[in-house]
Amino acid sequence: MTTLYWFRNDLRLHDNPALHQACQQAEHVLPVILADQTELSVTPWGFARQGPHRTAFRWQAAKGLSESLKARGSTLLCPPEPGLEGLLHFAQRHGVKQVVCETIDAPSEQADIEHLKAAGLQVTSIDQSTLLPMDELPFEARATPTVFTAFRQAIEKAGTQPKAPLLAPDTLPGLPDGVDAADFWQTRDETRVPTPIGPAVPRGSFPYSEAQWQGSEACALAHVARYFESGLPRLYKTTRNGLMGTDYSTKFSPWLAIGALSPRTIWSALRAHEASQGPSDGSYWIWFELLWRDHFRLMMRRFGSQLFAPRGLASKPHEPNTHDPQRLAQWIEGQTGQPFVDAGMRELKMTGYLSNRLRQNVASYLIHEMQGDWRAGAAWFEHALIDYDVSSNQGNWAYIAGVGTDPRGGRRFNVAKQAKDYDQHGEYQHYWSDV
Repeated sequence: MTTLYWFRNDLRLHDNPALHQACQQAEHVLPVILADQTELSVTPWGFARQGPHRTAFRWQAAKGLSESLKARGSTLLCPPEPGLEGLLHFAQRHGVKQVVCETIDAPSEQADIEHLKAAGLQVTSIDQSTLLPMDELPFEARATPTVFTAFRQAIEKAGTQPKAPLLAPDTLPGLPDGVDAADFWQTRDETRVPTPIGPAVPRGSFPYSEAQWQGSEACALAHVARYFESGLPRLYKTTRNGLMGTDYSTKFSPWLAIGALSPRTIWSALRAHEASQGPSDGSYWIWFELLWRDHFRLMMRRFGSQLFAPRGLASKPHEPNTHDPQRLAQWIEGQTGQPFVDAGMRELKMTGYLSNRLRQNVASYLIHEMQGDWRAGAAWFEHALIDYDVSSNQGNWAYIAGVGTDPRGGRRFNVAKQAKDYDQHGEYQHYWSDV
């Protein structure tokens, strides 16, 4: 039997239970990645869903995945036709009925699975993007507490722990006869893939054009090892609100977002670090934020399309702010006249990355000061960020807008005060002022 394994946001071989299952159940496995259409798909706000930075970073990850598969006796295949239709035609051409992939709970990704099933394919999707096992939570996944503090306390009281991460397989089932790998991955048109940021752009906080920061699984695992061997985890709680440099935060999020890195692998390295160097406030805060990531995923599972609606999760009718294309363009281009916000938006557009502190500030400014539609801001982040993650992105924007899970009804930041608190001497604003 031949099974098609569809790589989605899990561009890795380590700790990949879905791939492990596909390899156990089939004599031959076709590892497939689809040519991404999101950079061609236009949002209601007039820009592409996926911008050049995320496209380039995902391409780096896919190239690394291709090399890892070749080293284990397999090959990454990319059907010449983009999107789901390309996958369907590829499966039909090779007589494949079985598809295995990871579960993504967002509405459009769920709709993709239903489309494949409706076309006659037998699809098995497996949860593997969360830290905690979904079948061991102290509550039903769809009854997850909406307030994060209650969620965290329930998890910690129950003592729920992640499972140990799976090792990458030493070998993989080969391709069936009749599949010519050269027809697919090797002949993709690389001229369509943007070149990563180069020397003309100031060095951002996640310089993915440099060798050690690229999107591959190998770079991700090397970074985890390097980070936890250092003293940075002990300092994390006090440095996490930094704005510049590669060391103020863990920088795991870009690799987590594309699945080149497993959260359970981070957790395992975190526990080893604590065993060696002792637990600290900083190491606990890394666990704390991995739990936040799980909470956003469970909120997406529970509420789905509500998180994309104007009123979000609000119990009362909520009228979104009026969308003004000119104001949105000023915000996107870093031309609002607010130096702290403008610096952040320039960094985001030019590098594909932005600190968490700035993300909250620029979001609050668009929503509460410019009276912009929060969904337009969320869509721009989808376009711009290399670490875009659908659950965390929608959850965070709804949270700040007051239509998410914040028990205080949203967050409005005093941006001038934030600039004084976190950029006291204006270094960050000056760095991004002339670009």
